[in-house]
Amino acid sequence: MAVGCNNDKITSVNNNPNNPTTAPIPAVFTNGTQSAVANWLGSGYDLRDISLIVQHLAENQYIGNDQYKGVSSTSQNTLFSSIYQNSLEDFQVVVRAGKAADDASTWAPASIMQQWEYGYLTDTWGDVPYSEALAVDSSVSITSPAYDPQQQIYTGMMAKLSEASTALNGVTTSSLGSADPIYGGDNAAWQKFANSLHARDALRIVNADPTTANNELKAAFTAPGGVFTSNADNAELVWPGDGVFNNPWATNFASRDDDRMSKTLIDTLNHYNDPRVSIYAMPAQATGLYAGQPNGLTNATAVAYSDTASRPGAIFYPGPVPYGAGSYGGSGNSYPSYLMTYAEVAFIQAEAAERGLGGLLPADAKKYYDAGITASMRQWGVTDSATIANYLQQPQVAYKAGVDGLKQIALQKWIAFYSDAGQAWAEWRRTCTPNLTIAINHLFPYIPRRIKYPTSELSANNDQVQIAATRMGGDANDTHVWWDKTSAAPTCQ
Repeated sequence: MAVGCNNDKITSVNNNPNNPTTAPIPAVFTNGTQSAVANWLGSGYDLRDISLIVQHLAENQYIGNDQYKGVSSTSQNTLFSSIYQNSLEDFQVVVRAGKAADDASTWAPASIMQQWEYGYLTDTWGDVPYSEALAVDSSVSITSPAYDPQQQIYTGMMAKLSEASTALNGVTTSSLGSADPIYGGDNAAWQKFANSLHARDALRIVNADPTTANNELKAAFTAPGGVFTSNADNAELVWPGDGVFNNPWATNFASRDDDRMSKTLIDTLNHYNDPRVSIYAMPAQATGLYAGQPNGLTNATAVAYSDTASRPGAIFYPGPVPYGAGSYGGSGNSYPSYLMTYAEVAFIQAEAAERGLGGLLPADAKKYYDAGITASMRQWGVTDSATIANYLQQPQVAYKAGVDGLKQIALQKWIAFYSDAGQAWAEWRRTCTPNLTIAINHLFPYIPRRIKYPTSELSANNDQVQIAATRMGGDANDTHVWWDKTSAAPTCQ
């Protein structure tokens, strides 16, 4: 018996080959990416909460969130914890594996996605776990991570984006390949995304630390690989639309009819004769006109707008739905979610140029401003060049330079950020553009500037939460995060 036994395999008989204990790294990246995008650009945080604050949308039923209930300490428990436990942890697994294998094509995209997510986290809550986050399953095993000051988080995000961009330079093979739902394993595209995201972060802090903003903008613009230069570079997730992985807005609209366009956005689009209005919205069912609903109505007053306010655009609807007259859309399940676009990058360049930052000159601001509007139009399906040119030539749209130019850039950015409310909210707080009004029936007499820390964190990590809250000046919805400072116009007070 001893001679006939291969003792090298004695312990392996208990391993079930059909039930592996670890998932393939490319599959983990895929899962993390779709989870991250669904969380930040989906039907919860984006569609049902922040889109109401920035007045892209309004609620026609179940109006609580339109009165700011969505920013309470109990409203985002699941989002906060799931981001750390699921997508960020998935990306951390990929980063560890990729660095252990010295494979930048694996770890760099995962690190870039982490910084994309951390941007939403810190802009939403302020100080959050960053340097000690995701260490519970490492040799350090930190179970009560410190909340890093937001300034340090921004420093860390930009450093990691530079690290990822540098590591990807010249790498021609990819271990992710088709498991990468954003760029299909294109390392050069990921490098541009890292640099463009770096530019976003750099401009975000311009009112709090203009010197660092200037230096980091220049670093992003001049980094190997460059930033986005056309819509072909857009970071977007095209949903399979297979009934399992659908665009989350379309999934919402398949069974809910409580979203209408905000009066603020529709009035702005109509005022500027913006051709995107017919894409962003559908004509109101009763009138055939593009019209919006005021934010913060009661259930009793909102019902009057059910048929007289526009629904969101047909492009977001999955096909025949059990309400209204006729069917809406048809291909919304596979409509892309945009993580970052060339339009945003062009507006970043326009503002940097107008301010003389990042090595750009004020004389070039108009060029970038026009490019941003043009890119946004084409991204959303306005393809006629004459239509775009006519829009740009309108006196109220044509670039004016100076403080007026900065306000024009900020307004066009807010319009272009439709369906990415988290970024629209951050930019409104930084620029005070457009001039939003408080919801009619509001829980508190101001537009929220952050979400309160979730009650789950108060229970699980209260000591660190209290340290962060004290450092920020309080855990309140009107507490300003670090970069939300009064500075050169345009700015919020």
